Amino acid sequence: MKLSDLLKGLVLKNCIGTTGAEISNLCFDSRKVEQGSLFVAQKGTQSDGHQYIQQVIENGAVAVVCQELPLIQPTGICFLQVECSDEALGILACNWYGNPSRKLQLVGVTGTNGKTTIATLLYEVFRKFGNKSGLLSTVCNYVDDEAIHATHTTPDALAINELLARMVSAGCEYAFMEVSSHSVDQRRIAGLHFVGGIFTNLTRDHLDYHLTVENYLKAKKRFFDDLPKEAFALTNADDKNGAVMLQNTKATKFDYSTRTLADFKARVLENHFEGMQLEINGREVSVQFIGLFNVSNLLAIYGAACLLGKDPEDVLVVLSTLKPVSGRLEFMRSPSGFLAIVDYAHTPDALKNVLKSINELVEGEVITVVGAGGNRDKGKRPIMAKEALTGSNKVILTSDNPRFEEPQDILNDMYAGVDAGDRTKVLCIIDRKEAIRTACMLAKPGDVILVAGKGHEDYQDIKGTKYPFDDKKVIAEVYSTMK
Repeated sequence: MKLSDLLKGLVLKNCIGTTGAEISNLCFDSRKVEQGSLFVAQKGTQSDGHQYIQQVIENGAVAVVCQELPLIQPTGICFLQVECSDEALGILACNWYGNPSRKLQLVGVTGTNGKTTIATLLYEVFRKFGNKSGLLSTVCNYVDDEAIHATHTTPDALAINELLARMVSAGCEYAFMEVSSHSVDQRRIAGLHFVGGIFTNLTRDHLDYHLTVENYLKAKKRFFDDLPKEAFALTNADDKNGAVMLQNTKATKFDYSTRTLADFKARVLENHFEGMQLEINGREVSVQFIGLFNVSNLLAIYGAACLLGKDPEDVLVVLSTLKPVSGRLEFMRSPSGFLAIVDYAHTPDALKNVLKSINELVEGEVITVVGAGGNRDKGKRPIMAKEALTGSNKVILTSDNPRFEEPQDILNDMYAGVDAGDRTKVLCIIDRKEAIRTACMLAKPGDVILVAGKGHEDYQDIKGTKYPFDDKKVIAEVYSTMK
C-alpha cells in the first residue's frame, strides 16, 4: 500500500520527505520492523518508541510517524510528525486493513462491570438470529464461530483491525466489542466507526493507571463524545454517571433502568437460583440469570438488539434461551448439598452486587473466598475485604494474581479493612487451592460458597509466569473427593 493512501484522515504537523513510498508493513514494535516498514513511535508506559527510530531505519523502515522529530533525519526516509502517535496508529491501522469497522455494525460496551456479559450475550443473540457476528472480549474473541484467544480486554489498534478484517472476510454483519478505559485513553479505538455505544456503570477500578476516579470517568466519557451522530448511545439510568456519558455525545440518546422511567424498563417478578421471571417493557420473560445487576445487563442487551432493528418480541424469546457467560455467576452444586459459585467480581461494587444477589436467595450461610490482584490499585484492597464481610458469614482471604508482589503483603492490605469485631469471621490462606478446599470443608447443606475475583481465568500470574489454575476445576476436584 502506498504511504499516501495510508495517511488518509491523519492530521500531520509536519512532513519531511515524500509520501510516495510503497509500505510493506505497519508496526509499532521496533522488533517487527522489516524492509519497507512504516514505524509508529509511541510514548508508552514502559518505553518510548522514539528511542528506537535510528534502529528501525537501519532495519529497513522507510517512513516514521512520531511526535518528536529526531535530530538526525537521513535522506530517503519520510518523517511524519503528529500530535499523538497513539491516535495516528489507530487511524493508520484502520486504513491498513481497509477500514473494516465501516463494513460491520460495530457496537462498543464500556463501564466498570458487565462489559463481558453484555458484549458476549449480544454476540450470542445475533448468532441465534442467524446473523454472522464477531466478538472482542476479555474471555475470548470470536470471528463468527472461530474462537481466538484473548490477551487483553481491548487489543492494540492493529490487532483490533486485523480481527475486524477477519470478521468482514468471514461474512460477519455485526461485531460486539468490550471497550476498556485503557483502550480509550491510549486511543486504541481511534478511527473505528461505531454504530452504537453502551454504558453499564462506573465504580472504583484501575486507579493504579488513571490515578483518580475523575480521570477514569473522562476516559469512559470520551468514547461517547466520539460517537458519530448516526450512532446510538445507550446508558444505564440507574447509575449517576449514565447522564454524564451523554452530556456531549452527538449520538441519539437512549437509557435503560430497573428503578425509573426509561426507554427500556424492567422489574423482577420472581427470583430463584434457577433464574428470574422479568417484565421488560410490559412483556414477561423467564431468564436463566439471577441478580438485579444481571437484569440491567439483560436490559442493555434487549435495548441494543431493538435499536439494531430486531423485533422486541423475538428478542425476548432469544433472551429466555441465554445462559451466563463463563466465570460469571457459574453454579456448581456439591454432592453434599451446598452450592459453589464462581464469579469474576474483582471490584468492591461487583463483589457487593454478587453477594447481595446471593443473600436474597440463600437458605444457609455464605462463605466468600476472595483476593486482590498484585501491582494494581492498592486502595481497593481493604474495601474488598469490607464488602466481603458485609455480605458473608465467613470470609477466606487468599491469593488472586499476585504478579510481582508478595501474596502476604496483599493479604495484609486486605486484612486492614477487617474491623476488630469481625476478625473471628476471617481466615487468611495464601494458597488459593487450599482456601477453596477449606471453604468446601466448612460448608453445610444449604450454604453458598462464592469464589470471587478470577472467574473465567485459567491461570495464576506469579512473578511473571502464568501457572495453570482454574477455580472451577479446583472445586470439581474437591467435589470428587466427597461422597
